[in-house]
Amino acid sequence: MQVILMEKVVNLGGLGDVVKVKEGYARNFLIPKGMAKRVTPENLASFELKRAELEMAQADKLAAAQAKAAKLEGLMLQITRKAGVDGRLFGSVTGADIVEALKTQGFEVEKSAIRMPHGLLKTVGDTKLEVALHTDVVASVTVSVLGEQ
Repeated sequence: MQVILMEKVVNLGGLGDVVKVKEGYARNFLIPKGMAKRVTPENLASFELKRAELEMAQADKLAAAQAKAAKLEGLMLQITRKAGVDGRLFGSVTGADIVEALKTQGFEVEKSAIRMPHGLLKTVGDTKLEVALHTDVVASVTVSVLGEQ
């Protein structure tokens, strides 16, 4: 199925690109979220009319994400969990815990924006993580896990 992208989509294309995707991906994800429309002469014409407006909205989102990333960059979060004598946690620190810690610092971030490449945090110590605020904007934060007996 061919679709017109209404915004930039990671690993697919940018605003206004006509791309071929699998039908299920288009019907179940891209179209319901407003990220794409089917390629029809009517949709192509309406997209061209709205193109400048959509580019402005995309530029505004990018600027807002960059401003938020500038505030988030280098932030140190402290999370306290019960730990054993060897520094291993009883449980783990998840993305939801990090979102909650960011919320107490005054930052609203979705759980899906937290990138944990090595999985959940299961030991005491400092770990650098990335927060993807936009497809082009990534901020790095340090999560310090403190152990309590």
